[in-house]
Amino acid sequence: QVQLVESGGGLVQTGGSLTLSCAASGFTLDYYNIGWFRQAPGKEREGILCISSSDNTTYYADSVKGRFTISRDNAKNTVYLQMNSLKPEDTAVYYCAADGRFVWCGLGYGNYNYWGQGTQVTVSS
Repeated sequence: QVQLVESGGGLVQTGGSLTLSCAASGFTLDYYNIGWFRQAPGKEREGILCISSSDNTTYYADSVKGRFTISRDNAKNTVYLQMNSLKPEDTAVYYCAADGRFVWCGLGYGNYNYWGQGTQVTVSS
């Protein structure tokens, strides 16, 4: 059974850091493009960064560029989202997603066919 499970969310103060994990089971993450998305209350789900399976090329949304990074640990079949310099506007439910159909990752919702259940990140001002 294909499954993605996010963890590491929580409450953090402005300027703080969090690391989210996305653990896969039922498939090997190394062969998949991985994206991180977030959805704040009343807003659409936003793609914020991704990493391609082909050569680990990464793409970042402007809203997180310079603050967030994505990385893989293939031995643990896990992808990480390191979030630094957090702002209240980063408050959202964060989702990881995987796709094995395309060569390059993208930040569009339709680029992914496997999704985790999400983890809440709250940044207090």
